[in-house]
Order: sequence, then C-alpha cells, then structure tokens
Amino acid sequence: MTAHTAPAPTPTTPATDPAWLALSAAMTWEVPVIADRDDLIVTIAPGVGHGAPACFIPSEAMIEIDGTHLAPVDPATATPHRTADRTRYAATWGLLTHECAHAAHSTWEVPPGTPADVAAAALLLEEPRIEAAQINRRPDDRHWLRSSAREIILNDTKADDPAHGPAMTPHAAAHTAALILGRADGGILNRRETAPVGRAVRDILGVGTLRKLRNIWRKALTVPDGDAAAMIALGRRWVDIIGPDPTTPPTGAPGAPGGAPAGPTPLADAINTTLAKVSRSVARETPPTDPTPSAPPADPATEAAARAAATVFGDGATTSGTRTTGTTTPDATRPPTPAETTAARALARALSTAGHRDRVATKTTSTTPPGRLRMRGALARQAQLAAGRIPTAEPFTRTTRKVVPTPPLRIAIACDVSGSMSAFAAPVASAAWILAHAARHTTVPAESATVLFGDRVRAITHPGTAPAKVTEFTATGSYEAIDEAIDALDGALGLARPGAARLLVIVSDGHYNPTPRAAAQKKLDRLRAAGCAVLWIGTGRNDKPLNGATLHVLADPTATATAIGQAATAALRAAR
Repeated sequence: MTAHTAPAPTPTTPATDPAWLALSAAMTWEVPVIADRDDLIVTIAPGVGHGAPACFIPSEAMIEIDGTHLAPVDPATATPHRTADRTRYAATWGLLTHECAHAAHSTWEVPPGTPADVAAAALLLEEPRIEAAQINRRPDDRHWLRSSAREIILNDTKADDPAHGPAMTPHAAAHTAALILGRADGGILNRRETAPVGRAVRDILGVGTLRKLRNIWRKALTVPDGDAAAMIALGRRWVDIIGPDPTTPPTGAPGAPGGAPAGPTPLADAINTTLAKVSRSVARETPPTDPTPSAPPADPATEAAARAAATVFGDGATTSGTRTTGTTTPDATRPPTPAETTAARALARALSTAGHRDRVATKTTSTTPPGRLRMRGALARQAQLAAGRIPTAEPFTRTTRKVVPTPPLRIAIACDVSGSMSAFAAPVASAAWILAHAARHTTVPAESATVLFGDRVRAITHPGTAPAKVTEFTATGSYEAIDEAIDALDGALGLARPGAARLLVIVSDGHYNPTPRAAAQKKLDRLRAAGCAVLWIGTGRNDKPLNGATLHVLADPTATATAIGQAATAALRAAR
C-alpha cells in the first residue's frame, strides 16, 4: 500500500498523555460522518503514523496521525467538534480527512501475484482518486484536503530535502504528476497553482508521454470504489509507459555521479513553488463554518419536537407514546436481498438530484468582450473619452447561467405498524430499509432517521447511521401515534429548520383514530409551511393520506425504487 495505508503495520506505542488521549477520542467521535463508517478509531500523538504524517490501517480500522503536525496548537485546547476550531490546525484536520477518504473509498486490495511496480503505480493513482471521491460526497472537505496537500505531497516526494528530493528522471516526474496534476484534475488543486509542476514534468517527459499519463490518471478518477481489476489494469498501463522505478538517476542528472552538484533539482523547485502557491491560496480561503446554531425553542411545537426526539432517539431510549398498550417491538432483522440493495442505489441516484435547483440566469456588464455590444453603452464610453474623462461605461453585456448548489438532504421515515397494515408488513419493512439505506449512497450529504409507529413510537435507525439489515415487524397495534412520530423525526433531523432539502416519508394507509389524525395534520401543515416536503407511500386500499402530501402507492419496493425517487423529487419540488 502507499505511505498512507498500512495493511500489516508494526505496533506503535499509544500515547498516554491525557491531552492526546482526549483529542484522539474527540476525533474518533467526528470521523463517522466524514468516512461514512462507524467502526474507525483515531490515534493522534507525536511519533505515530508509521513514518508518514498520517496513515490508515484497514486491518485494524484505525487512523493514526503524527501529532507533531498539530504544533504549535496545544492538544488540550483543541475542540474538533466545532468546525471553526479546526481552522487552527487545518493541516492536521486535512490529514484526518485524507485518511477518512481512504477508509471510505480504498475498498480494494492488491491481488496476490501482482508485480510490485504495477501495484505501486495503482496505489499511486489511488491518491488523487480517493480525494476526488471524497469531495464528490462531501464538497466542503476540499478546503481541508487542500490544507494538508503540502504535508502529504512533501512526504511522498521529499522535495524539501535536497539530499533525497526528486531527481530529473521520467519516473520521478511521472510520480510527481500523478500526485499534483492528478489532484488538479480531481478538483482539489487548480491549474494556476500547479502550473510550475506542469511545466517541469512536461520538460522531462515530453508532451506525448505526459498526455498518455494524464489519460490514465483521469481514467482512475472515474473508477468505482472496490474495482481492483480496473486500478491494477491502469497501474500496468502506467508501468508500460514509464517503465520500472530506476534505482539511480541517469548519468549527468543533478545529484548523479558525474552530474551537477547535489541540491534542489528544478523538479523539486517546481514542487515547492506549487505547494507555496497552494498554501497562500488556502490562507485566503473562507473555511467551512459551523452550521447555524439552532435557536432556542420559540414555540410549543418546537419544544414538543425536541422532547419527542430526546425520548425516542436519546441515550437509552426505547419507545415513546402516551398509550400504555402495545410495544412496537421489531420481530427480527435480516440481510437485505440483492434486489433491495440495487433498489437502494437506484433511489440514491434519484435523491441525489431531487434537491437540484434550476439554472439561474445572471446578466453582467463589462468594458471588454465577450458579450453583446450595447450601442448606448459604446456611445457613452466614446463621449467620456472625448471629454478627457476616465471611461466608466461598460458597453458589453453577457448572460451566464449556473445551477445553484445542491443542498444537503434530511430524510425522515415513519412506518405505520398498526393492525390495518398487517398485510403490508413485509413490503413496508423493505421500503423502509431501501429509503434509509439510499441516503448512504447519495452524492450530496444526506442524513436519515427511521421510526415505527403504532401504539407507541420506536426508533429503528438514528440520525447519521445507515441500517445494515432490514428490520422486520408484525403490524398488530390498535392505535396510530403518527403525531408523536412526526414530532420525534422533526426534533431529531430539524425538518422545520432551513439549510437543507427536507423530506418526510410516511408509509401508511392513513386509517387513523380521529385524535392522532387531527394532531398529525397540524404538525404536517407546520412542516410544509417551513419548506419540508412530504411523501406519502400508501397501500392503494382506500388510503386516507393526510392533506398536502405527495401520494405514491406501494407495490414491490424493489421494483418501484425509481418511481419512489420520482415521487420524492416531485415532493421536494412542490415544497419550494
């Protein structure tokens, strides 16, 4: 593996300083949302990382970060749960983000028997691939990955070490191109920043060879996670073009016997120049900010939602409800079927675009082309020049259209397990899993939660987690606590709070007692007024959905994932 992954590491001695232990625990708490995994452990302390600034150990599900990169920040003062505090140690947070990208996307292993040079080339191409995949999933992480680019690239190239820096060889140039130009094509760096490296590697490799290598790393950026065969094939093509790694620089190269005196090579200078540009650009960027803190509850409805969420989703929570009968207890869990897994991914694709905004036209003016010449503006400019004044007229107009950034998603799912739903328990369980699991595969940040409601309300999946198995249940309740289910999901996901595309999915026939129905209708009206979309998945047997919901009749959930996605899209657009 690369310097950033260690399949069989030598043991390291964990730090025992309380400050480092506390920071390790705090970072561990933050990584599930970054890596989309809840099994990772983070250790940060001086000296860990197995010689790299940071590394991911797949066999141990562990991330190690060398704490020396935190300096001069005192670990006892770091509060990584606050996004604003991460800017004090942006490079360290970028190292953590890079390793989370490995944990999330480096899901393939080098097949046994693969030549070492081919494996090394494939793993080199993995570096820009996983970072591109990370920002595709979490765009804000780009800032942190840019902040750590210097530490990661210098560790891989040794460009800051005159005695061990990159030589003027095709292999060193290709290695550098993949790490830096590959990150530019992946969206982490930009062409202006990487121009010095681009010129240096072109001088060494030639235009034709560089073009062939660029085609390979661009292809690597499109390889899905887990496709070992594709990455090894690209590594083999890389070696075929550039050859194996030479043990010594060619005669006459700087640092080689008979060559120029040892010292920084032009390639090393280009790398350092590029990284300096990146550091300056990052310093001028506006880092991601903390979400706007929730205002104190301003009305009884908000307070009720907060109480319900704490009861249903809080530590040690089981069920919530005013009724004393019924348990709403799931029967068992089972692995999802291949059809359900496929349906979840299909639905994820639909949900990824469900919150898209239309293209917005913006008209701008300028003193020079491109654009359409306005004669009035041109005459005004000529008059200003003739009068000896500084021209201020802008005679050219140009209309540009761009898509407003897609907001993140919050998906709340409430499944009816009252007695009238007994014949639909199996498809409802399947639909609930597909909906909740789809949030894991969307290309925009998504958060979901699922509850069952009957006599009482019970949490099935908590916010920020994806269900590994399908939860089965028997629908035997004699009451429908739909109002309390809506409250619990609202309080847990902030369905009434702006800042994301919000979707409430209710899987039910709508056959409710009058009291909970009236209460639920008021709560649904409140959410819709706040911009939350409501999708009602019914049974088709004389359903009685609440007013204002977008209706979709449930058939085979695995066969109607696309239809559910279209209904969700319609619901979200109707809520705008």
